[in-house]
Amino acid sequence: MKGSHVLLQKNSHAGSALQAAIARAPQAALRARLPHASLIAIASVVSLLSLVPLGFIIWITIQTGWTEVIALVFRGRVADLLINTALLEICTIPLCILVAVSLAWLTERTDIPGARLWSWLAVAPLAVPAFVHSYAWVSLVPGLRGLWSGVLVSVLAYYPFLYLPVAAALRRLDPAIEDAAASLGLGPWRVFFRSVLPQLRLAICSGSLLVGLHLLSEYGLFVMIRFDTFATAIVDQFQSAYNSPAANMLGGVLVLCCLLLLGLEILVRGNERYARVGSGAARPADRRRLGSMTLPCIALPIVTAVLTLGVPFVTLARWLAIGGADTWRMETVGSAFFQTIVLAVAGGMLATIAAAPMAWLSVRAPGRLQRVLEACHYYVGSLPGVVVALALVSITVKLILPLYQTFATLLLAYVLLFLPRAMVGLRSSIAQAPVELERAAMALGRTPGQAVRQITMRLAAPGAAASMALVALGITNELTATLMLSPNGTDTLSTKFWSLTSEIDYVSAAPYAFMMVVLSLPLTLLLYVQSKRTAGQ
Repeated sequence: MKGSHVLLQKNSHAGSALQAAIARAPQAALRARLPHASLIAIASVVSLLSLVPLGFIIWITIQTGWTEVIALVFRGRVADLLINTALLEICTIPLCILVAVSLAWLTERTDIPGARLWSWLAVAPLAVPAFVHSYAWVSLVPGLRGLWSGVLVSVLAYYPFLYLPVAAALRRLDPAIEDAAASLGLGPWRVFFRSVLPQLRLAICSGSLLVGLHLLSEYGLFVMIRFDTFATAIVDQFQSAYNSPAANMLGGVLVLCCLLLLGLEILVRGNERYARVGSGAARPADRRRLGSMTLPCIALPIVTAVLTLGVPFVTLARWLAIGGADTWRMETVGSAFFQTIVLAVAGGMLATIAAAPMAWLSVRAPGRLQRVLEACHYYVGSLPGVVVALALVSITVKLILPLYQTFATLLLAYVLLFLPRAMVGLRSSIAQAPVELERAAMALGRTPGQAVRQITMRLAAPGAAASMALVALGITNELTATLMLSPNGTDTLSTKFWSLTSEIDYVSAAPYAFMMVVLSLPLTLLLYVQSKRTAGQ
């Protein structure tokens, strides 16, 4: 009894100390403003680097002259590309949301048979590059062309970017909120739309932004199905005339499209709080019984898996079988595989480190300046790799020639291109780490920097790992920037694959496509595992 009394007294003192620390947290928060300034300085440097492609476009615009600029921008070709791009975004993003949220709900909140298998298969399409999806579908249906073909392949290639954050958010939701809504007389559908869906808004907005930026910048997918977008038109212009003013003007319009997309995401996202102190209910959410709807519901993950994985793997198997062992030239395939791994790991680490200050500021210290800096981090992800590459080529040739066609310049291009991927995972993880824990740590004597490193960054570690994996996936599949900036003799899996498919040599290209999938699978598995760990599973 005496020991129990002492233990209760110690717990009481510990609870009082924590309450006092949280009470003193506003004063501690004042001390955090100085680190904000250092983080803003670091984020500003990254933002300035991300503005290099935009500065390049502005410089070309000034050199071109306003008369010619107006003639190049306000013409029928630009209007057609704008309509194509807008239709692609309007059709693809809602369909991605529908597929991703439906699959996430089925795998995380129902008793669907094989839920773990279907959840893994819902993420697995990330291992197949978008242009390999297109390669597979064009091989299967040679007449695949136009908008709806682009929408089909884009949804199959990009919906996992939405599924991952939505499924992770569903795992972490407090089931007591749904119980409270049901106790007020709401049916299952009304509980979902009024209690669950609003809490998924940050995840849906983040994933939708990633999908939208990919649609703006994707090149290989749409070239294969012959659907014109700004990205394909810019590459065509640059191939026909190096440093063409027309291509740079199209790049400027593409930047405006990205800023519009960013503005819409900010408006829809809002400033609501998505974290709470304490873990909520310890029990997992109850899985709803599908009953007679089991067979119709299980059809969705089956059909999705067949379309996203079955078609590419069957196509690759067919071309590999036709080519036989002769297509496996290990000296070239092995070299491309190794170089791809090195670039993916280095670029993933650098991009995540560069995005961390801005991700923290966007959650912990939102404001007008932070919104501007955040927009700088995001807009560059909408640019085709060729625009970023040509900007860096021009700068290195004119100002710092020793950096021309070096790995340092290539890695800088990767960091700029994939900042949005790194930002999304980090921002969501930091948003779910309660700020009160930081404030309590500072009130107990930790410096602001120590509080962030020891509390927030540890809680956000799964998001950082997921961000690195997402960036590494992007680098594995990156094409145009790698072609233009890589040092002589550098061949990655994507560049070798593209050079062979450009010659309509699908048989010789199959080993490189297969190795890209093999390399991407562990990264995709890491994303899946980290999303589970985020929910404590």
